[in-house]
Amino acid sequence: MNLEQLTSEVANLARQTGEFVRKVTSEFSKESIEYKGLNDLVSYVDKQTEEKLVAGLAAILPEAGFIAEEGTAEQAENHELAWIIDPVDGTTNYIHGVPVFAISIALIKESKIVLGVVYEINRDECFSAWLGGGAYLNGNAIKVSSAKTLGESLIATGFPYYDFELMENYINILKELMQKSHGLRRFGAAAVDLVYTACGRFDGFFEYNLKPWDVAAGTLIVQEAGGFVSDFRKGDDFVFGRELIAGCGMFPELQEVIIRNWNQGKAL
Repeated sequence: MNLEQLTSEVANLARQTGEFVRKVTSEFSKESIEYKGLNDLVSYVDKQTEEKLVAGLAAILPEAGFIAEEGTAEQAENHELAWIIDPVDGTTNYIHGVPVFAISIALIKESKIVLGVVYEINRDECFSAWLGGGAYLNGNAIKVSSAKTLGESLIATGFPYYDFELMENYINILKELMQKSHGLRRFGAAAVDLVYTACGRFDGFFEYNLKPWDVAAGTLIVQEAGGFVSDFRKGDDFVFGRELIAGCGMFPELQEVIIRNWNQGKAL
């Protein structure tokens, strides 16, 4: 399997599919919104985009299964070889006309992410990486920020839209980071937050209540750009574990703040 060539083909597919999303944006009506759960929105654009991605990826690598957000393809039963797809990461932004959303595609092989592509549609920016091959933005190599401390860092995060049980712990993290960093940003698309961390626009990112299609591609791109990623227990279950921390050289300091506040009052 030539991962470099495969990444190029997937990036081209993401761009082509992103053009479809751009074209239908002007016709989009909020009346077409559906709810999968509390504040969990989906539109026909998500579904049609996923169908196009599934068809294209099946042609590129027929032997791979799918782990796809909208369920337009039969879900892979294991992680031996499967595409992990988010057709529109940032659906709520899309629905409200906020121009921050992206297509996210990753390939998992034997439980390891080996390829990642995130195409930010509005800015026509295609981020990509393959295992051991480095990270790229529109074909140019990228690296994480050189920031070494929280005091010189801009941090991205996401706000939970369900499962508010640990909200107080999360607020405590925000309070401390507000005082120790250049500030916090919330864009509403985890894939974008991750690739912005990979190219140094953000110095770090953290969030919980995440799904694998939100982060699979972006985490590999961060790592291949020289960054670090963990879950909220300093482990590596950040793709399927629903929570992650990513960052550059200031990562250990960011990680310590998050883990300490997150676990406050919890039985360990």
